[in-house]
Amino acid sequence: MDRNLALEVVRVTEQAAIASARLMGRGNKNESDQAAVDAMRRAFDTLNIDGTVVIGEGERDEAPMLYIGERVGKGTTSAPPVDIALDPLEGTNLCAYGRPGAISVVALAEKGNLLNAPDTYMEKIACGPGARGAIDLAKSPTWNLKSVAEALGRAVSELTVVILDRERHHELIAEVRQAGARVRLIEDGDVAGAVSTCFESSGVDLLMGTGGAPEGVIAAAAIRCAEGDFQGRLKFRNAEERARAKKMGIDDEHRVYRADELARGDVMFAATGVTSSDFLKGVRFFAQGAETHSIVMRSKTGTTRFVTATHRFDKKPM
Repeated sequence: MDRNLALEVVRVTEQAAIASARLMGRGNKNESDQAAVDAMRRAFDTLNIDGTVVIGEGERDEAPMLYIGERVGKGTTSAPPVDIALDPLEGTNLCAYGRPGAISVVALAEKGNLLNAPDTYMEKIACGPGARGAIDLAKSPTWNLKSVAEALGRAVSELTVVILDRERHHELIAEVRQAGARVRLIEDGDVAGAVSTCFESSGVDLLMGTGGAPEGVIAAAAIRCAEGDFQGRLKFRNAEERARAKKMGIDDEHRVYRADELARGDVMFAATGVTSSDFLKGVRFFAQGAETHSIVMRSKTGTTRFVTATHRFDKKPM
């Protein structure tokens, strides 16, 4: 994939972030999400790609735009075929109620290289480059904490673990605390939580717990770019989800996927903050414009760029 495509993709997440941030704090998550979807769809149509959404807003009958299987981009004869995993607004509740951590995110890979993950749960563990190779989803949380601490040359008590604040994680949270590590609970948005493990400035060492499988693929793409480590295992809730996964070619529900199995080959990742967090600042509006903060990464080169952009609405209306 052309390296310039990475900077084109960040324009897509910027547009979605600005559109949803306009509705921040109004208490209507569906309205915020729809604004992000519409803006992202329009932005994709300006890119010279032949893109297929493999992880999106849902099946075609569930989502009016950016549904799984939708084609996006100009689709010219010279356009490269790519698979796309996206979440126009990860953290819809965070945006709707003005809470920190909402982002707009896109991952791209060459065609056929992103796992077409069913809309089910995934048990996940993620860490940064310093602990790469030290995690094992088949082992206990306590084992992983000790292994990561050893890899980083630190005590378990010096580790911080991000976990979604859900009832299903009560036992996990208790075990992590019992082991002596710090716990940072988040309301939503475990893509940002997983990716933040790769940056020392975030103060986060590990992500643990169960979240959405599609978000797991997106997080794996980002972590591959940052040379961190990620493992995920699908957690089906019912027979319908198992049947859907089988149609997608997934036969072994107990398989533990590595990052390079979820997102293979040349991968690009872009995210723009909607509401501020330790990971990315949110959209800031001013007279006739807005400021956005984004991250762009490529697995081929390992390059990470943080992009601060000023958008002039009098020059380019949105």
